[in-house]
Amino acid sequence: MPLNDTVHQVTAGIRSRSRTARTAYLERMARAADAGPARAHLSCGNLAHAFAASPDADKTRQAEGSAGNIGIVTAYNDMLSAHQPFEGFPALIREEARQAGGTAQVAGGVPAMCDGVTQGQPGMELSLFSRDVIALAAGVALSHNCFDAAVFLGVCDKIVPGLVIAAATFGHVPAIFAPAGPMTSGLPNDEKAAVRQRFARGEIGRDELMAAEMASYHGPGTCTFYGTANSNQMLMEFMGLHLPGASFVNPGTPLREALTRAAARRALEITAKGNSYTPASAVLDERAFVNGMVGLHATGGSTNLTLHLIAMARAAGVLIDWGDMAQLSAVTPLMARVYPNGLADVNHFHAAGGLGFMIGELLQAGLLHGDVRTVAGDGLARYTEEPVLGDDGLVWREGTRASLNERILRPAADPFQRTGGLSVLAGNLGQAVIKTSAVKPEHHVVEAPARVFHNQEEIKTAFRDGALERDFVCVLRFQGPQANGMPELHALTPVLGSLQDQGFRVALVTDGRMSGASGKVPAAIHVTPEAAAGGAIARVRDGDVLRLDAAAGRLDVLVDPAEFAARTPVQADLSANASGIGRELFAAFRNNVGPAETGAAVVV
Repeated sequence: MPLNDTVHQVTAGIRSRSRTARTAYLERMARAADAGPARAHLSCGNLAHAFAASPDADKTRQAEGSAGNIGIVTAYNDMLSAHQPFEGFPALIREEARQAGGTAQVAGGVPAMCDGVTQGQPGMELSLFSRDVIALAAGVALSHNCFDAAVFLGVCDKIVPGLVIAAATFGHVPAIFAPAGPMTSGLPNDEKAAVRQRFARGEIGRDELMAAEMASYHGPGTCTFYGTANSNQMLMEFMGLHLPGASFVNPGTPLREALTRAAARRALEITAKGNSYTPASAVLDERAFVNGMVGLHATGGSTNLTLHLIAMARAAGVLIDWGDMAQLSAVTPLMARVYPNGLADVNHFHAAGGLGFMIGELLQAGLLHGDVRTVAGDGLARYTEEPVLGDDGLVWREGTRASLNERILRPAADPFQRTGGLSVLAGNLGQAVIKTSAVKPEHHVVEAPARVFHNQEEIKTAFRDGALERDFVCVLRFQGPQANGMPELHALTPVLGSLQDQGFRVALVTDGRMSGASGKVPAAIHVTPEAAAGGAIARVRDGDVLRLDAAAGRLDVLVDPAEFAARTPVQADLSANASGIGRELFAAFRNNVGPAETGAAVVV
């Protein structure tokens, strides 16, 4: 199919806007590729240090430099369920690399925090900044310059974006992402959400809440709702950094192991020593990022990606913005209903046809660039195939061309809605992002008086006191990257969701973030300029009427323009956010971070 006109125009605009930055980036990558890995140029002392702990057979190959050497960058820890399976991946990758005539080493580890643990806690104020720390840590790992390819092991919220930033920065090195897969299905997500709301209203005790949470989060693998972690996995397939069909295969299965081994073998095949040299810089071009944005809209993915995609792209010299996302959302059909956008989880989505079906449909509709470089070879059509274990081992076969459950997955010609699951809002409060795919249409427009808060606890206290039982727009400010690191505010979902269920018209307006699992309540998030930078949100007062209109893409305070402009922005005492639980270590990040609309980044 011919490429959709809007997709073509958005891509052309990005290419034009990025020309200077992209040209300089590709020139740097070409120089680095020409120099090649430093092994051939290291002194004997340097080289001995690099391979001192390797088995003798590996030492010989590494010292000769004739075989490819894979650098493994791992985000393993056994607190994150999604990352616990990575414990055994390096051994598999080393073994497979040896069988293919190469070698592999763990180049380094990167931190990986669990946002599920830190929701509503001080540690959440480090969460967004951890993305940049991960990029820096991966850069340290690869700075040894001894590797012909990199295999990145990471899944969750900030980890994949941080690793992609590093992969782009070392873009002369081929890069493959090897996922761990989702945990098996547990307590249905809608039942878990109902229990949380009952606890927020004081109807049940902590023991019942704990039982429900443990029945939901119960084993190794990614949490099964379609939040940021699983949106990341979607993105890696749409952008060609996974092997086809790798995202949603459960951990601890023979197919999962086979895909991990195949990733190691393919990493060696695409080095400069092989016949299919595919540096990360060739994969991460403007077409790949457009494909990623289309995938985000078509699946109703996490709002966090509206920050991360911009930061990842900038690391590759590609300048994308919220305007690009808005234009693509207008022509991208919402094809999936996965919690919080529906009742199904990612295992049900995968069984219904999953990403392979979606990519095939979107290619047929002309909404994706098919002529891209990927780690699997040229062309995105490979990603319509599905991996299976046959008599001869791992093979790929044609994936399903029809949805196997249209309550979960619909064709592009008959979607759940004609536009994407994310929208950009603009108005006299600035710019913001809203996830509409999980919000019922009757809640897409909310006009009500503002209640202004400066921290989450104030909202929870007002809720417990019965002071919020009316129509209102909850304005939670001083939650942006400069103020306190832009924490997720998912802990407010049970409170606001309960009020909405009681029949009140409520909405959230904030310069902070919401979790990828949020969405039931209309939320204008990432408001920029943020309050700490003197943005308009800092001039809102209790009782001002706000209008959030997701249908029209507007976010406005309905106050006389002259009066509103004359107000002095409120300032807040942010000293409580400056220390404790490691926050004092991140003062330099808060002081130097960019705005949300450019990715809320420090390192790019």
